[in-house]
Amino acid sequence: MPGGRLTQTERQDIALGLADGLAYAEIARRLDRPTSTVTREVMRNGGPTAYRADLAHRATERRAHRRRQPAHQDTAAPPQAHGREAEAVHEYEEVFTTVLMGSGMPAMMSRVMACLTLTDSGSLTASELVQRLKVSPASISKAIAFLESQGFVRRERDERRRERYVVDDDIWYQSMIASARSTAKIVEIARQGVGVLGPDTPAAARLENVARFLDFVSESIARAAEQAREILHAKPETPSGGTVTPPADRA
Repeated sequence: MPGGRLTQTERQDIALGLADGLAYAEIARRLDRPTSTVTREVMRNGGPTAYRADLAHRATERRAHRRRQPAHQDTAAPPQAHGREAEAVHEYEEVFTTVLMGSGMPAMMSRVMACLTLTDSGSLTASELVQRLKVSPASISKAIAFLESQGFVRRERDERRRERYVVDDDIWYQSMIASARSTAKIVEIARQGVGVLGPDTPAAARLENVARFLDFVSESIARAAEQAREILHAKPETPSGGTVTPPADRA
């Protein structure tokens, strides 16, 4: 039975096995690896629906590179609050980052988003992000600009007048609304194209179908986001008797 780290070819075979709906045990048997090795590999890198061989391989290389750093360099993980295990938190952050990358978010933006999301405060300054991620200030600035444009982060000033980048309970709502608005713009442009190309042409008919589909999707996303925020973020109602009553599900 082979030992050592999984190779890139083995990771590709795992991805193919998952795509074919094979169980972890069957994939492991074909690789001549323990089932636990395959299970840990998949769960560490996005789970069975989001696993990608290339992203998993790069994530493993990054972890190995950090472990090889000389002891005199300031690469130690910051102390963890609430009794958390630093290595477990770090591995989970890698998984979270990999899943974001698999959804289409660029690598550095995914790292910054994961880092912000997993802090208890939900906010960090640029210098704190630079220190945590060991990247340049320019990389952080570019990542924040992208995330802000997509509605994933917002800026605020703290008591020391430092600019902080924040993710909170409302961020995903704002991101969904930004996505719906972006899709609505595509709908508008598609319908302009119908007039340019002529309403009775095949190309115009295609654009109209695109517009109708995306119009329905964007409206549905916006409506669902509004309903979810109203239900999930509503404060519990306190009747006269003092008993807290959760808000009714109006979806």
